[in-house]
Amino acid sequence: MAEQWTKVTLAKMIDHTLLKPTATRAQIEALCDEAVRYGFASVCVNSWWVPLAAKRLSGSGVMVCTVVGFPLGAASTEAKAYEAARAVVQGAREVDMVINLGLLKGGEYDLVREDIRAVVDAAAEAHVKVIIEACYLSDEEKRRACLLAAEAGAHFVKTSTGFGPSGATVEDVRLMREVVGESLGVKAAGGIRSLETALAMIEAGASRLGTSSGVSIVAELE
Repeated sequence: MAEQWTKVTLAKMIDHTLLKPTATRAQIEALCDEAVRYGFASVCVNSWWVPLAAKRLSGSGVMVCTVVGFPLGAASTEAKAYEAARAVVQGAREVDMVINLGLLKGGEYDLVREDIRAVVDAAAEAHVKVIIEACYLSDEEKRRACLLAAEAGAHFVKTSTGFGPSGATVEDVRLMREVVGESLGVKAAGGIRSLETALAMIEAGASRLGTSSGVSIVAELE
């Protein structure tokens, strides 16, 4: 399977990620420089770092991605929407929001949909990825979450924050792709640390990978 991929084509599917609360300015700058060097799709950073990343990546073709309502998803809809709008003004071109898991599991689907739609509207031209945090959900809840994301106008569904008890699985990626078809992207994130795992996620239907191991994964193709 690896033979069909080059370093360039694989890198274009990777969101080069640093979401640790202890991330420093120097580490974010290094992340951006690596993203440019390897040609990753984006850097994914907490919203505080969006202005720095946008300035560092200006003119490079690498997008800035940020996270909203992260990592729990239980912030107010208004807070999520404001964070998304502010990040876009500051240079974010993709916004990864965490779904309200409590509302989903409680069957309050209209509120889940409204929560997502508010972020989609606030993000304007930026693409929104909806993190369903699959490790907490039954298969039926995963399906429902993906459908709600689609109904709310999101552009991607995403498996995980990377802060839950487990991350992406091939089974979850396959299920999510089956639900959304080709109408939405599917982002696999959490625990993707090797070329073998990355390619397995893509084979299962992932169109984007979120990982802090992008450099080592692409290097494996050598």
